[in-house]
Amino acid sequence: MSLDRAAAANVASVLTEALPYIQRFTGKTIVVKFGGNAMVADDLTASFARDIVLMKLVGMNPVVVHGGGPQINDLLNKLNIKSEFIAGMRVTDAATMDIVEMVLGGSVNKALVTVLNRAGGKAIGITGKDGGLIRARKMLVSHKTAEMTEPQLMDIGQVGEVQAIDTSIIDTLVASNFIPVIAPIGFDESGASYNINADLVAGKIAEVLKAEKLMLLTNVAGLQDKGGNVLTGLTTRQVDGLIEDGTIYGGMLPKIKCALDAVKGGVTSAHIIDGRVPHAVLLEVFTDEGVGTLITNRRN
Repeated sequence: MSLDRAAAANVASVLTEALPYIQRFTGKTIVVKFGGNAMVADDLTASFARDIVLMKLVGMNPVVVHGGGPQINDLLNKLNIKSEFIAGMRVTDAATMDIVEMVLGGSVNKALVTVLNRAGGKAIGITGKDGGLIRARKMLVSHKTAEMTEPQLMDIGQVGEVQAIDTSIIDTLVASNFIPVIAPIGFDESGASYNINADLVAGKIAEVLKAEKLMLLTNVAGLQDKGGNVLTGLTTRQVDGLIEDGTIYGGMLPKIKCALDAVKGGVTSAHIIDGRVPHAVLLEVFTDEGVGTLITNRRN
């Protein structure tokens, strides 16, 4: 069926708007963290996969890092293993770590690889343990209860932070035209596994790769001011100010700090985008308006 004139004009307008972005980002690395609601909704996962494959086909180099909290919770519940959270972090003993590794490195990673491949891509799933990608160290969490006069640092098990990134395996996959799909599991010098926040992993990988963009999919429209309006086009200095005046707080704070650290570390721009919007990645990369919050490394 042929398009009517208005529909044809709209298609032409979209393609024309996308062209300069394709030209600008050809050959550039874009690190995308995928998780949250988008990951558990089949239609959003499918649209995400098509976005990533299109980016690869037009000459960009997408690198995907994924989470999997809801899927981990589901399996722990089925096995009657109780989860405990301290300061928003899952207490991870050896039994829980086995489940985390099974879910993140197994079922979730391979399901996402399958969707990307069905969309026409060439994806390969790895964890941070493969090729020595992510060296980790134990994370100690600051925790304070009403009974405490001062916060204490707590050991919450096999929860880690990134100590070092060796990008050799990513470089090899990208050079061979594959899309790396990375589960955020690291290892220490003894070989022990660590569960690491996926935002943190994505930010550190983007920083080491000197990526053009870091894109963090979330469950909100973007960074909002105190009136609920989405903020965008922010410099690192402006974001620092929003943290200082309390505009950025709570659950958004770690995500913003991750994006901020990546941009200060050499990533050209970071984007906090709404993963609940179909084709959110495509809209952010290829259109003038975008669908979230842009943070750049411009110095004002």
